[in-house]
Amino acid sequence: MKLPAFEYAAPSTPAEVVQLLAARGGDARVIAGGQSLLPTMAFRLAQPSLLIDLRNLDALKAITIDESGVVLGARTRWCDIEDEAALGAAHPLLVEAISHVAHYQVRNRGTVGGSLAHADPAAEMPCIAATCEAQLRLLSPRGERLVRADEFFCGPLTTALADDEIILDVRLPPWPSGRRWSFMEFARRAGDFALAGVALFYDLDAQQRARNVHIGVVGACYYSKRLPLAEGTVEGRVVTPELGMAAGAAAAEEADAADDIHASASYRKALVAELLEQALSRAATR
Repeated sequence: MKLPAFEYAAPSTPAEVVQLLAARGGDARVIAGGQSLLPTMAFRLAQPSLLIDLRNLDALKAITIDESGVVLGARTRWCDIEDEAALGAAHPLLVEAISHVAHYQVRNRGTVGGSLAHADPAAEMPCIAATCEAQLRLLSPRGERLVRADEFFCGPLTTALADDEIILDVRLPPWPSGRRWSFMEFARRAGDFALAGVALFYDLDAQQRARNVHIGVVGACYYSKRLPLAEGTVEGRVVTPELGMAAGAAAAEEADAADDIHASASYRKALVAELLEQALSRAATR
């Protein structure tokens, strides 16, 4: 299917990008990898009059790792994350999640900023941002602002990003070396969108009890978010198979999945329960 007609611009600074967005009053879209935007344009779900290409903004491709955590520029591609060896220790949960993103061709073009802005509830990066309490740095003609991931995702394909704003980067907090973690998802075929998935991490106290428990969900909620009921089930307790079953049941209760052509809500809920049980078991051995 042919794309609708549009104008094209490739500015050289973020300030130029947001000025172009502001001038079009919501009738322009930013393109980086294009893996989400171009299909929606092909199906006429999006028909912007102007596409603003970020190809000249090389500063947005940086990956920074230091004592304050990990910063991923908005133009960071999935393959860049895979190729950055230091991320294996700096944020293993991120690396594991990105290994599930689509196929090599998509990982070679798709970007962190594009996935966050598109906010597909079945996508891995929004889940990681929500689970890890990431902060997104945004730019508009009014200046920069930091937005927490739990405030950024508002609904299916809906975010707090204004029409004249772009994502500059996403900031993930530091990752302690002894942290336990796991990411698991289920799809009909490798590379397909997940029918359901979970991301989790926790720390251990001196009595080997789980502390600072974080559990996020993929594909089984209307938008990327954590599951506080499941987290509370695990918090302060020693992780056992029995606890995994209880946490899975709590997660299934929390998941607000809907019926669609791919799976029923009850099936997605059951998947979340099973995946969380398995993920807790796997995390306990790491």
